[in-house]
Amino acid sequence: MQAYLAGLFFGLSLIVAIGAQNAFVLRQGLLRRHVFAVCLFCAMSDAILIAVGVAGAGVMAARYPWFLEVMRWGGAAFLLVYGLRAFRAAINGSGALTAAAGGERSLGATLLVIAALTWLNPHVYLDTLALLGAVSTAWDDKRTFAGGAISGSFLFFFVLGYGARLLQPLFRKPEAWRVLDLLIAVVMWAIAASLILGR
Repeated sequence: MQAYLAGLFFGLSLIVAIGAQNAFVLRQGLLRRHVFAVCLFCAMSDAILIAVGVAGAGVMAARYPWFLEVMRWGGAAFLLVYGLRAFRAAINGSGALTAAAGGERSLGATLLVIAALTWLNPHVYLDTLALLGAVSTAWDDKRTFAGGAISGSFLFFFVLGYGARLLQPLFRKPEAWRVLDLLIAVVMWAIAASLILGR
């Protein structure tokens, strides 16, 4: 259960940051167009990348024992920096998330757009293949950790897509993003500390 919760909260902390993909999901939710398909596509894409990242990290660790240490310290360093960026955003304000206006698209055209926003984003590979894979090496039960992270993706995208109308007034305010960024920083630093201390 501990590995599952760690994966869940870590996965959530990675994907809640403001980005083009999240803005598009929010927009579709506000328009109430292809919401289920868009949310499912995003969550399934994350699930594939998370599974590959966690499995790849395990294979590398078995073949190269020093790989765990490199991944542990590299992951901790990245999390400290990532947490610092989130903390600075919380202090300075990171703006507000809005849904861009636009014409109606067919389901196929909508999925092509979200596919580009998802799979052509270099950060998605860093977050899922590299960072999640690195953090998973700290857990004996990597499958449960991956399951938690995948659950976090499904939870986030469907809440964002279907809760868009409720979230829009809140996240028009920069203060809401400051609180969110501060929470992200705390989660990142806590995970970095667990990696450094070896739990």
